[in-house]
Amino acid sequence: MEFIDLLLKQGIITAEQIDRAKEECKRTGIKLEGALEKLGLINQEDMAKVKADALGVPYIDLNDYLIDAELTKLVPEKLAKKYRAVPLFKIGEALTVAMVEPGNIEALDRIRKVSKINRIEPVLASDKGIQKILDSYYETAGSAEDIIKAIDKQNILEQGSAPAQAAEEAPVVKLVNIMIAEAVKDRASDIHIEPEEQGLRARYRIDGVLYEMHTFPKKMQNAIVSRIKILAGMDIAENRKPQDGKIRLKVESRDMDIRVSTFPTVHGENVVMRLLDKASVLMTLKDLGFSKENFNSFDRLIRHPNGIILVTGPTGSGKTTTLYAALATISTMEKNIITIEDPVEYELPLIRQTAVNVKAEMTFANGLRSILRQDPDVIMVGEVRDKETAEIAIQASLTGHLVFSTLHTNDAPSSLTRLIDMGIEPFKISSSVIGILAQRLVRNICPKCKEKDEQGVYRGKGCPNCKNTGFLGRIGIFEFLLIDEEIKKLINEKASAGQIKKAAAQKGMKTLRDDGLEKVKAGLTTLEEVNRVTQA
Repeated sequence: MEFIDLLLKQGIITAEQIDRAKEECKRTGIKLEGALEKLGLINQEDMAKVKADALGVPYIDLNDYLIDAELTKLVPEKLAKKYRAVPLFKIGEALTVAMVEPGNIEALDRIRKVSKINRIEPVLASDKGIQKILDSYYETAGSAEDIIKAIDKQNILEQGSAPAQAAEEAPVVKLVNIMIAEAVKDRASDIHIEPEEQGLRARYRIDGVLYEMHTFPKKMQNAIVSRIKILAGMDIAENRKPQDGKIRLKVESRDMDIRVSTFPTVHGENVVMRLLDKASVLMTLKDLGFSKENFNSFDRLIRHPNGIILVTGPTGSGKTTTLYAALATISTMEKNIITIEDPVEYELPLIRQTAVNVKAEMTFANGLRSILRQDPDVIMVGEVRDKETAEIAIQASLTGHLVFSTLHTNDAPSSLTRLIDMGIEPFKISSSVIGILAQRLVRNICPKCKEKDEQGVYRGKGCPNCKNTGFLGRIGIFEFLLIDEEIKKLINEKASAGQIKKAAAQKGMKTLRDDGLEKVKAGLTTLEEVNRVTQA
């Protein structure tokens, strides 16, 4: 009765409800726990949480949980069903397994023997959660290709079947789950589901480059797209208009937010899923790849009491990561830091963050006005998109606030001419902007297969560690423009970006390409990578 006592103690059920459940037990012969559930007084997840507390083991909710399909080989289907135990993730030499009865010594010993992993770490899950993993990952073999074959063989997707019905078929559910888990495991930032005339293609963006991962028969297109739209809370009946949605789930041990976008094309709806790992460790300024000189200059600048600091570059160049690293560096209990972003990609401790919401009239400009009434010391505006936002940011900087923001320009000097093009007076720019950082991301040479070629240049040979690409991870290349008196004078004279760049270079500013070539010499990346993201 310890379990029932805990339910009472935690206020989940009442003594009167237990009496009702006991009457149900007498009438039907089922156990008390089953009677409580049957009467709707408690659900399986509540029971699992209480049991986990009683046993002193972690509880995990598997309802929105994805695993690496390869793990099913460690705990075969027969074993998983017998002991109601499924593998969740493997870190180092330890395998975490979700179980209905984590204290079952026989089950743990058997899993240890079959998996050939000595360290098994059990967590408690509901039977319903265990069944969901069994349904989603077992029966059909683990790979996407195996599921495609099974769908073809079983003729699951009948011609003319409704998209909603097809999207709920177990193999289709498994296929989408596997793709998402596979992309997370491969460190992908985006999944592209692309319709063609004769089929459907899946590409993953890894370290900034798209790789083809799977191709599917055309008949699977509607089911796969509909499944993703259902997960993202979209209207599956609407396929003529672009839609946006969001999926929140756990992949192995990681909380993931997935932003989903659909776009109608001549061959059907194109889907892009942006993967955001909410639990990922934010990079520090030292991790970004700054040269010693740029690091020292930028680190000094972000500690300035007021002014505007801009980070520029195209989409996907790491601007948000740099801004977050800067904010984390200067964040203290004594400072009030507030952001408005589109969207909030990662949550930062001690910093108030809000997202743009056009329907609620929360634009960058309106949000910035409201932030100024919140007694801020430091403000981050996701992007300066228009004159109104720029004007308010300038006013904020001139009244004692440090403002961070981004622009989409090719280099640092071009940001100054972009602001003038928006209609901002040059003297306002020169009196408020204190520094501009332009950046790009280049792929790192894989450290496991790094070698020198005949010319003495470092390259990645290709190995399992980097999936034979020769690259693993990315690093920034930077161009840092400090706004000194000479640059201010040029701004006021409406000098061209080229003139400003020339003056800055004479004072020691290294261009994006210069910084990239230094990283090539240091063996961090390749010349081809630098050429890919900069102009020769």
